[in-house]
Amino acid sequence: MRLVSFMERDGGTHLGAVVEQGVIDLSTAGQRASVSADVFQSMASFLEAGDAALTLAEKLAVGNTAAFALLDVRLLPPVPRPGKIIAVGLNYRDHAMEAGAAALPKSPLIFAKFTTSISGPGDAIVLPSPDANTDYEAELAVVIGKRGKAIAARKAYEYVAGYMPLNDVSARAWQFADKQWVRGKSPDTFCPTGPWLTTRDEIADPHSLAIRARVNGTTMQDSNTNQLIFQIPQLIEFISASITLEPGDIIATGTPEGVGAFRKPPVFLKAGDLVEVEIEKLGVLRNPVVAGMA
Repeated sequence: MRLVSFMERDGGTHLGAVVEQGVIDLSTAGQRASVSADVFQSMASFLEAGDAALTLAEKLAVGNTAAFALLDVRLLPPVPRPGKIIAVGLNYRDHAMEAGAAALPKSPLIFAKFTTSISGPGDAIVLPSPDANTDYEAELAVVIGKRGKAIAARKAYEYVAGYMPLNDVSARAWQFADKQWVRGKSPDTFCPTGPWLTTRDEIADPHSLAIRARVNGTTMQDSNTNQLIFQIPQLIEFISASITLEPGDIIATGTPEGVGAFRKPPVFLKAGDLVEVEIEKLGVLRNPVVAGMA
């Protein structure tokens, strides 16, 4: 199932399911079926409700006429305000090599992006400074669906709600100057996600998906999630050993080679660009780039 958070023309926000005909408003469909409105009030309440909510949503989607055409709604970030965004650095073999790593990491390198960096499909990436050296990074995002601590790798998928494309936009000048990554990774609009959350049951193997980034139609990154050094179960086990994972938390699993910073010459984003992150079976995330206020 493909789940979206969306806004109507009147400004109301809703949780929806994408079907061939368009978008079903799950809240309205649930009320007609006498389902508690709280379950489908938002993506947060839906994830908190667990597998039972997914089963209900699947039943509501069968034979239900779409309330909205996809083009008639504004898609929001699928998870509009996650509790945590945990990102992983140097987690593709090809990217570690292009970054000049002397050896592959022996354990995951994690860092945080602030939740205020979240944005959605079609939202602008706002350049925070002309000399920030803003870069793109195509990534597979994992959305957590169940609270857990010290999760064993063999049980990790039980805690996954689904997957979505993510762009780990980075201000390289700040990232490299600070010697740690939070400021360079967390400016407003620097974590586009979407267009939707594809539920776990739809993806047989998340480690066999083509992943690409394009800037103005030119392919800049072209790899496959089979290049991940640490796979999703390992990441969940490593992170949850010390950090409680909760419904709606996002794990950004890393980016492949081809980022702008390591190209010769470097290629950084500029106002007027269009960035696309495409992951096989998960959709295309498109975001224009605009200049920030002077």
